[in-house]
Amino acid sequence: MAANRTAKRILACLPILLLVGTTQAMAGKCLFISSYHSGYAWSDGVENGLRGTLDGKCDLKQFDMDTKRHKDEASKKSAALTAKGIIESWKPDVVITADDNAAKYVIQPFYKDHRVPFVFCGINWNVDEYGFPYTNTTGMVEVAPIDALFEKARNIQGGAHRAIYIGANTLTEKKNLKRFQRAAEKYNLSLEHRLVNSTSDWLAAYSEAQEYDFVVIGSNSGINDWNLESVTEHVVKATKTLSLTNHGWMMPYTILGLTKVPEEHGEWAGLAALAILEGTKPTEIPIVSNRKWDIWINHAILDTSGIRFPESLLRKAKKVNS
Repeated sequence: MAANRTAKRILACLPILLLVGTTQAMAGKCLFISSYHSGYAWSDGVENGLRGTLDGKCDLKQFDMDTKRHKDEASKKSAALTAKGIIESWKPDVVITADDNAAKYVIQPFYKDHRVPFVFCGINWNVDEYGFPYTNTTGMVEVAPIDALFEKARNIQGGAHRAIYIGANTLTEKKNLKRFQRAAEKYNLSLEHRLVNSTSDWLAAYSEAQEYDFVVIGSNSGINDWNLESVTEHVVKATKTLSLTNHGWMMPYTILGLTKVPEEHGEWAGLAALAILEGTKPTEIPIVSNRKWDIWINHAILDTSGIRFPESLLRKAKKVNS
């Protein structure tokens, strides 16, 4: 009970750390290891949230592992060794990591229960496969509003019972798919899937998806030849069934989105890092899940699809700029 009360007090006090103790924090060195690359929408959002929180409060250095564009094991392990070299040479006071590959290839093999504290964010769904928490880790887990997506699909499409999931053929998308499959069982939905490597395969899968009651649009990150213009044109012409996503950057190709807010992860990780610089132990900061969502509607696709949305949803949702 005492440990739970301590954890709650630490979490409640994180925002206050922006206002106090900045002298000690300014002397601190914060290393940010992103699993992906600059220009990837999710990573940019996490970085923006992190930099906005840490600006002027610690010496921040960043390393991008670039494992979305370089997906082979050799490249991932090479990037991890580069990150390890930066940690050993620069000697940061706290390391912040974003997304799964930094956890899998840097923290887990090299820094379990290490003296260097780590704050992770953007790890998909749970941390069990990495054995977290270690004595030197805390972080924010990335979860998607799957139940809410399925409930909206059912409300809009009536007796929907057949769905299909389309995403890139990546580790992250395989994890996401498993979660959607589990939820589909609960809703008595038949959920097929297509995880693809190219734009042409994605377009073929999307055309096939029009025979289903609705389609879940996973991430395209990892499809290296992605062509925004051809996909957008095809989607507007081909769409006859409802499409949904939880990724903000997939809204140009999707009718309805309940999207995660990447800045939330960066802001939380930054506050946790500041708490650690002030002397808080990582184990005193509880691992949490994200809590913020945005609702989006792409009217360019909706208006040509023949699908009708409730007025209440139309009023509530943000509009995608065409």
